[in-house]
Order: sequence, then C-alpha cells, then structure tokens
Amino acid sequence: MVTERLSSLERKVTTLRLQEMKTAGEKIACLTAYDFLTARLLDRAGIDVVLVGDSASMVFAGNDTTLPMKMDEMLYHVKVVSKAVKRALLLVDMPFMSYHTGADDALRNAGRLMQDGMAEAVKLEGGTTICPIVKRIVEAGIPVMGHIGLQPQSIHAYGTYKTRGTEVAEAKRIFEDAKALEEAGAFAVLIEKVPKALAKRIAETLSVPVIGIGAGAGCDGQILVTPDMLGLTTQFSPRFVRKYARLAEAMTEAFKRYCDDVRGTTFPNESECY
Repeated sequence: MVTERLSSLERKVTTLRLQEMKTAGEKIACLTAYDFLTARLLDRAGIDVVLVGDSASMVFAGNDTTLPMKMDEMLYHVKVVSKAVKRALLLVDMPFMSYHTGADDALRNAGRLMQDGMAEAVKLEGGTTICPIVKRIVEAGIPVMGHIGLQPQSIHAYGTYKTRGTEVAEAKRIFEDAKALEEAGAFAVLIEKVPKALAKRIAETLSVPVIGIGAGAGCDGQILVTPDMLGLTTQFSPRFVRKYARLAEAMTEAFKRYCDDVRGTTFPNESECY
C-alpha cells in the first residue's frame, strides 16, 4: 500500500491522470500558488493541481476583488510558479477581460499563458455563454477547466458573495452550465460556493472531474486559496476554509522577536558574524 501510494505521488499529473483519478474514485487535492517558494512546497507535498489564481489580486496584491489582475501580471506569476512545479498539473486563471471580448482574443491570451508562462491548462469563469470560447481554445490544443457557481470576476453583477444555486432556477442554470462546459470540451469543472447536494449531483452526472470550493465533499476534488488555509488571511474567514496552520500569528511573533533582538543588540551574536 505504501509503495503504491509513493508511486502515485511520483507520477506526473496530467489531464488524463485527473480523469483516471475520477474513474478510480481517488480524490484530487488542489491549492493555489503565486510564488516560487510556495509552489515548490506544494509540489513536494503531493498536491495534484497547482492553480496560479487571479486570487493573487487579493492575497498577493491587496485588492478587494480579482478584477484588477491583468494578463501581464498573471503571466508573471505563472512564469515564476512554473519554475517550481514538476509533478502537479500547472493550471492558471485567465483574468478578467482576457477572454470576454471574443474567441480570437481568448485564444491569443490562453496561448500566451501556455507558451510564455509554461502553464499546462487554463481556467475560465462562466457557463453556457462562454462555451464557444472554451471550444475554440480546446480545439487549439489547450486544456480548459470551467468555473461555475460563484464567479468572483462577476462579483459586481452579483453584488454579494452569498451562496449560489440556492433557488431552483439558478440551481438548474448551474447544472446546465456544467453539462455545457463538458460538452464544449472542458477537461474539468470547478464549482464554487453552491449547496453540497447540487455539487454532488453535478459530480455524479459529469464524466469529467468536478473540483469544489465551498461545495461539499461530494466533489471529485477540493481546492482552497493557500494563504487562507495557512491562516495568513485575516480580513475574512469563509466557513468552507479549514485553517491547517496559524501562520499570521506565528510570523507576527517571529517579526516581534527579531525586532527585540536587534534593538536589544542580541542579534547578530558572535556565531552569526564573519
């Protein structure tokens, strides 16, 4: 059993591997990365999919939404992360307005993220309305993951971060969006902040992997924003984020101790000098 587990952790994760995992009932573990050091640790820990998310706008750049992230900024982050990721599938978000102006622009921008950024797949927010764009990108040989449910790039249209799909009509639209994305050629679908029963039904209906965030345990895999699950994000705490560490407190304490040592002339000591 241990040998089999080690073997699976050594295998390069591809879109085919993710499909195999769904078929075998193996759960898929995904997290975000925006820098080399974090990406290297995620890859070594056995994370299956590393997402260079436009969430960098909030947790890296300090913006209130994901909307300010631009193509050049996403390209920078994926270039950095690609240097560290060897085993995981390297997925990158297409930022706001990088695919909304038509299939030609979308294909061109997706190509930049793959060719210049060394990404292995791209993620787009939207359902049936973006399926022609998804199909065009997929036909060019670029793997696409869809993103439905709560779509952060549409936050101003929603006016709230509340759970999506709680009403029958919207739940039906989300379900149809998922099926349409699969038919358009998406290799996987991410579902954000929807009722667990809806997400489970979608995961059981689709033949491609369904990744959840705030969508319950019935999905084929899970993703979180890494600074959130590490306890680095202190501005808000969604109920679906389990904090596996309290790094904000630990880092603040370390910084305070450093200040005390410098001001108290105990750093550096003799062994720390040349």
